[in-house]
Amino acid sequence: MGMIRIGATRKKQSPVLVVGILVVALFLEAADAEYRRYRDPTKPMGGRIRDLMGRMTLQEKIGQMVQIDRKVASADVVKNYFIGSILSGGGSVPGQKASPEEWIKMVNEYQRGAMSTRLGIPLIYGIDAVHGHNNVYNATIFPHNIGLGATREPALVKKIGAATALEMRATGIPYAFAPCIAVCRDPRWGRCYESYSEDTEIVKAMTELIPGLQGDVPADARKGVPYVAGKRKVAACAKHFVGDGGTVKGINENNTIIDWNGLRRIHMPAYFASIVKGVSTVMVSYSSWNGVRMHANRNLVTSYLKDTLKFRGFVISDWQGIDRLTDPPHANYTYSVEKAVAAGLDMVMVPLNYTEFIDDLTLLVNKGVIPMSRIDDAVRRILRVKFVLGLFDNPMADDSMVNELGKQEHRELAREAVRKSLVLLKNGKDGSSILPLPKKAPKILVAGYHAHNLGYQCGGWTIEWEGFSGNDRTPGTTILTAIKAAVDPTTKVTYEEAPTADYVKANDFSYAIVVVGEHPYVETGGDNLNLTIPDPGPATIRNVCGSVKCVVVLISGRPLVIEPYVDSMDGLVAAWLPGTEGRGVTDVLFGDYGFTGKLPRTWFRRVDQLPMNVGDKHYDPLFPFGFGLTTEPVKGN
Repeated sequence: MGMIRIGATRKKQSPVLVVGILVVALFLEAADAEYRRYRDPTKPMGGRIRDLMGRMTLQEKIGQMVQIDRKVASADVVKNYFIGSILSGGGSVPGQKASPEEWIKMVNEYQRGAMSTRLGIPLIYGIDAVHGHNNVYNATIFPHNIGLGATREPALVKKIGAATALEMRATGIPYAFAPCIAVCRDPRWGRCYESYSEDTEIVKAMTELIPGLQGDVPADARKGVPYVAGKRKVAACAKHFVGDGGTVKGINENNTIIDWNGLRRIHMPAYFASIVKGVSTVMVSYSSWNGVRMHANRNLVTSYLKDTLKFRGFVISDWQGIDRLTDPPHANYTYSVEKAVAAGLDMVMVPLNYTEFIDDLTLLVNKGVIPMSRIDDAVRRILRVKFVLGLFDNPMADDSMVNELGKQEHRELAREAVRKSLVLLKNGKDGSSILPLPKKAPKILVAGYHAHNLGYQCGGWTIEWEGFSGNDRTPGTTILTAIKAAVDPTTKVTYEEAPTADYVKANDFSYAIVVVGEHPYVETGGDNLNLTIPDPGPATIRNVCGSVKCVVVLISGRPLVIEPYVDSMDGLVAAWLPGTEGRGVTDVLFGDYGFTGKLPRTWFRRVDQLPMNVGDKHYDPLFPFGFGLTTEPVKGN
């Protein structure tokens, strides 16, 4: 009976009731539109962020603060834990020699997990693209930063940033952990080749990599707000904040002892420049400043970087960086989480054991140890970068730029960078020059293990975290291959890795090119207190240069002890870690282009002089900062 009565009532609905129903419907429709405001690209970014944050639970917010390595990632992990970011650590790839399409497929699979969550907040994928897209097969590998510092050309570095961004986008990745803007004050540091120079002004100038990666900040942009100019650009990361290049004896992750004025004068200026250029993120250093770990330094991370310098992007930890707040690492993880987040870290790189971090941070917030305002600050910054990157409007990568990876235009740019990075330290004996070398000669010797080893030529952070040895891991041109291509077809090129003096004397060579140097290394594994040329390099120099005219090409991430051998050499070239384009070396050796590079750091005589930097009172270098002989191109060569 009741059902019949209700039906009868419906038949007699008044106009007022109908209008009321329409009002309710319109209200619900408006509420639905309001619910999707953060997805509306026509709305201001600030309003979109506020709208989204107002809908997020604590669990969803903490998930945004987590970055995990792809080795432990899956679409389900991303979905279930609301993971905000994934990275490829050095050598962490979807497969050996993976194609751009395979990278895109992997990144999109993780992104689908993020988009399937309640709010559909996209994740941001990051990678160490520190000298080109260096983890990826067939990418263009540019010279490491020390070589770029020798060019003195910020405009060239900006072009390298733009090329790197395109190669990253070719694989669907929008976030580079670059540039390293450390000011290396001691070459014993295993990361010295990641520093452009011992000189603050050069490092500051080379922050042009940032607008190369991200695009030029509009003239009317608010200082400190991150900026990325569309889908052909990527988010950059200034690292490692701050003072990582000034540790005692160059020991990685150690203590930088310097007063506040010294820190601001030497190590901070490149951060000022990076922030003005709209850098999206800043990575905190493993090292300490006057005994205080940077990952726990609230005065510098929050009070100075965020509040004083007005940096509006997000601050990210280094790999398991918060674990290092205790000795031994991870000894009291809840303490480490508290100190790091309270210091102002927004995104925490917990590559493997992410559930422990999530549980501990959740507990700290629920107990009131970490205030909700600190979590909101972190999440707001992370979302700001994601909005700036356009991830909310275009979360999925496509294959429209796959042909950008390793393309010839980028390889030509790398070749240009190589030839401009080479520093000529010695040219001839008794007033007669040996360089440029003649292309036409009956018979020349190429010696040294580094002459035909692409991995050695590229250094660390190449394909694998610690680099590689050999010629089969990624395409490129070795120095030996480049020599054979450069000389006259009638010239016989003989290659011997470690020839004896008797062999050299017996073969009547016109001249020799000796290519020796360091083996690839990264981070603490590269710390070196003696800085000698690894064997058999010294013997190769002695055997060859004591028997025939020779030019030594030194492949290294820093100055090494060479004074004992210089007198025996006719020519000496600092080639740093040139990357995949070996023809850049022969371009200048044979005079197609002149030598123009200048030392980006002081070349010491003995390690007991270290640290020794330009401007020091007791400055007695073998070759001073800024030194570099020049040659003229050979006309008609």
